[in-house]
Amino acid sequence: MKTILITGASSGIGRQTAIALAKQGHTVYGAARRLDKLQDLVQFNIKPIQLDVTDPDSCQVAVKTIIAAAGRIDVLINNAGYGSYGAVEDVPLAEAKQQFDVNLFGLASLTKLVLPYMRQQHAGTIINTSSMGGRLTSFMGAWYHATKYAIEGFSDALRMETRPFGIHVVLIEPGAIKTNWGSIAADHLAASAKDGAYAEMATSAAAGMRRLYGSKLLSRPEIVSRAMLKAVNHRHPRPRYLIGMGAKPLVFLHTILPTRWFDTLMIHAS
Repeated sequence: MKTILITGASSGIGRQTAIALAKQGHTVYGAARRLDKLQDLVQFNIKPIQLDVTDPDSCQVAVKTIIAAAGRIDVLINNAGYGSYGAVEDVPLAEAKQQFDVNLFGLASLTKLVLPYMRQQHAGTIINTSSMGGRLTSFMGAWYHATKYAIEGFSDALRMETRPFGIHVVLIEPGAIKTNWGSIAADHLAASAKDGAYAEMATSAAAGMRRLYGSKLLSRPEIVSRAMLKAVNHRHPRPRYLIGMGAKPLVFLHTILPTRWFDTLMIHAS
């Protein structure tokens, strides 16, 4: 059984995955910014731990706490993140930087802290939650997709660097999953445009996102949890798990279609 740290464990896919891993007998540390949101996980033998991925001191305390208690960290699941949409001209750079702090630099900070222990063990798995949005770009999602493309490049480089030390680096790349992510992103998009030059396009795109994430066609969140469990438990996990509604077809179309054709597809899909 493995000692696992998973971020973003207070709700959604992170919570489901933490519970599933604990039921398999793993020692699971579920992390989130607010400890009160983690207390009900104790009934599943999950150990709550306060962690703000954008705060280096918080990351350091969390990792040291786990090492002091368990002596090792076998798996890090970087699951914390969020999506904020809006036209490049409309989104304040402060908001763009915040999204990078959470989605990329927080992930990197935590990864850098666990790597020395994994190298010493000559074993470990780092699972980074990306998206099919790290392989293609949807309409008015520039900053969100920029973070996910960055996670893809970061993970590919890290995988090559850590291979000699017996460390696996895995990307989880979900497609359209039935969570509240879509409605939150749509709200950000509509609010960002206000009465500006992109208001009409943003309003239409936000409505399209709400329709999509309100439909019955989306994949259940369990499909992401299952992929994470496979990556944790497999001796040689795959570098990528491209899963969920639309993921494989859209990535394939992005590969074969001329760029302007795919742009048109994304605009009219919104």
